[in-house]
Amino acid sequence: MNAKHSEPVIIVGAGIIGLCTAWHCLRAGMRVSVIDRAPSESDVSGCSYGNAGMVVPSHFIPLAAPGIIGKGIKWLADPEGPFFIRPRASLDLMRWGRLFTSHATDKHVMASRELLRDLNLASRRLFLDMAKQIGIPVEQRGLLMLCRTEKGMEEEAEVAKMARELGVDAELCSPQRLTELDSKIQMDVVGGVWFKQDCHLDPAAFLSALRRELESMGAEMIYDAEVSGLDRQGDGQVSLKGAVVPPGSQILLCCGVWTDGLLKTMGKRMPMQAGKGYSLTLKSPREQPQLCSILAEAKVAVTPMGERLRFAGTMEICGADLSVNSRRIRGIVRSACEYFPSFSEEDFQDTPAWAGLRPCSPDGLPYIGRVAGCSNLTVATGHSMMGLSMGPVTGQLVMESMLGRPPLMDIQKLDPMRFD
Repeated sequence: MNAKHSEPVIIVGAGIIGLCTAWHCLRAGMRVSVIDRAPSESDVSGCSYGNAGMVVPSHFIPLAAPGIIGKGIKWLADPEGPFFIRPRASLDLMRWGRLFTSHATDKHVMASRELLRDLNLASRRLFLDMAKQIGIPVEQRGLLMLCRTEKGMEEEAEVAKMARELGVDAELCSPQRLTELDSKIQMDVVGGVWFKQDCHLDPAAFLSALRRELESMGAEMIYDAEVSGLDRQGDGQVSLKGAVVPPGSQILLCCGVWTDGLLKTMGKRMPMQAGKGYSLTLKSPREQPQLCSILAEAKVAVTPMGERLRFAGTMEICGADLSVNSRRIRGIVRSACEYFPSFSEEDFQDTPAWAGLRPCSPDGLPYIGRVAGCSNLTVATGHSMMGLSMGPVTGQLVMESMLGRPPLMDIQKLDPMRFD
């Protein structure tokens, strides 16, 4: 059943995906309520708030890619490395791991790269429109992929070659060229790649401004509301346990790593693992780069946000655990000081660590679309590290699906029930 403009839209989750979807739905004339379990709008513990704030057309290779298994095994031996899986007795984790391994192939990358490129490029265009409307700056200076080793440079050169084949602007850079692009920070690297179409912003500022805009557009924001499950009726209509849903409502689940648990309450399976990441934000850094960057070998993202500087990284597959692992934090700090030698570990003392849970699908592609057998249920989650980057385009795709409009692009590969 296609949503009519008079039908209420109930969005579960007030992160980047939920708020961007609300924005598109309101502009299409739909009535929108957003439900979130956070106690108030000032809660910033969700994964959308403390991330690296990057919009990345350069990220067209899915998380499940060739070589990642071998690297992951090597990283497991390093307590301060960028990747960790906490051993635990979990059938869901075993199934996710099997699916992830089966998708870590060249064939999967080739079948996915154009879709990921298109999603990120479309989202970039929408970001600029949204940011202009809500008054939040987007820095359009590109992203530097920085390499400390010749092997790392060779790998990134291959990615740059693939990027150019896809029409994504990428320039190989010597250390001298990197200094020309950003003279505000000292770098100890052998070279890098400049992805010119990438950009960055302050995610918390963007979300706060977007939330205010939604309220002015008529959205109902409901906080401190826990949805405990789903009920499916004989006619295929779905209702929410723990929340009052007006009859005929369209329901969108975009509650990140908790989406799979809600679907399980009515017998649906959508493999998902939480990939915990951390960030540290220096209020007064000794040097402030002008471009965002990724420390290639360390898998650490670096983003200037006004006068502040954020370092974000690691991927911990450890369930819904938000505790801070001090060894992983030390890994981020150590890497920052290696790539940017003007910094020292003392610069990070007394800097609080933020942690968030990224929703990771086993094939590295998001889950976007209607749930088969449920006439009023749509899902949007599983974006891994690209939730912020793909927020606006995901919102548009969901709105189009609810209204029965032709989609912006073919998203059959993103079917939420593709592993059910």
